[in-house]
Amino acid sequence: MEARDLRARGEGLQLSVKIESPSGEEALTEFVLFQLKVYEYRSARWPAMVPVQLPMLMGDGPFAAGRKIRPFAARVDGDLVARGVALIDGHYQHHWKEPLGHLVMFEALPGTRDAVKLMMDAAAAWMKANGATAARAGFGLLEFPFAIDDYETLPPDFARQNPAYYHALLKDAGFETERGWVDYKIEVTPELVARYESALEAGRRGGFEIVAVKDLPAARRIRDFEHTWNTAFARHWGATPFSTDELAFLFDFFAITGALDTTVIAYRDGQPAGVLMVAPPNPEGAILNPGRTLADNEKLNILGIGVLENARGRGVNLAMASYSYLHLIRQGSKFLSYTLVLDDNWPSRRTAEKLGATVCANYVTYRRNF
Repeated sequence: MEARDLRARGEGLQLSVKIESPSGEEALTEFVLFQLKVYEYRSARWPAMVPVQLPMLMGDGPFAAGRKIRPFAARVDGDLVARGVALIDGHYQHHWKEPLGHLVMFEALPGTRDAVKLMMDAAAAWMKANGATAARAGFGLLEFPFAIDDYETLPPDFARQNPAYYHALLKDAGFETERGWVDYKIEVTPELVARYESALEAGRRGGFEIVAVKDLPAARRIRDFEHTWNTAFARHWGATPFSTDELAFLFDFFAITGALDTTVIAYRDGQPAGVLMVAPPNPEGAILNPGRTLADNEKLNILGIGVLENARGRGVNLAMASYSYLHLIRQGSKFLSYTLVLDDNWPSRRTAEKLGATVCANYVTYRRNF
């Protein structure tokens, strides 16, 4: 069904809206692939993550463990027009001691206000029945915040590529803005290359060894990365600790994408001091309309960085980022991403600025209190 057909059918008509919770491989595959229908208006877009999302929705794999997951779908006269997944994340609730639910994988066609509201009400009722007092949308399991200004540029894969009308749909469904985020981008210059080389050397002189996880035995890289990441992000707003099985899954995926070369652990005196997760650009994975090509500033990595408290303020953050950025530059990157940072996370924002990054887009996370 075309979006314009949906709007036309709604003018002066009472459409038949049905809210359902799909199950089974066929129905859940349709549920995951609905993303393609929503974003077909974009000349450049990312495909649905079927190999990751489908097993999770079916209760299989590491990202389903310890979580209650309930998909909700809205149909109008039989056609799928909106979807969302209600989530009770046991890992999050145990870590934060907060009875919060999450609403993830939200997608909807335009002109679906009433259908989305009914779907969100059903999801909220299910989360409330499972002990949640509120729901967060736009930061949770495999979930990035919602873009609020740049709706045309292709973001890094895994980042949100939502249309502008999502904000009205979410607010009409009872959500309010909870937190703001900024996205950072860097245009590579000779001066920055020299700055990165200097920062990497300074880190080494300071006693830090930057090691790509590909150069570590599999068991050690998972053990050291898990402990360091989870400790560094223990008080980061909204963060959920990784499990061993989740990291093992991600590192298997990284082995295919080249991210084991750009994801690093910083050691000092043989002990982990910081971690950097970087997924290289994946322009070949984008879906492009005929005649559409990607600009250099759309071929971006994803980055996440964490430093243990006793190693902060010593330049290891800059050294780790510089290590990976220099690798990406050698592979041909003309632009780099520092990725999303909370508006008020000034230590990380200052790191981005020292690396030559500037704000390129803004994002928000939503909350609905029950």
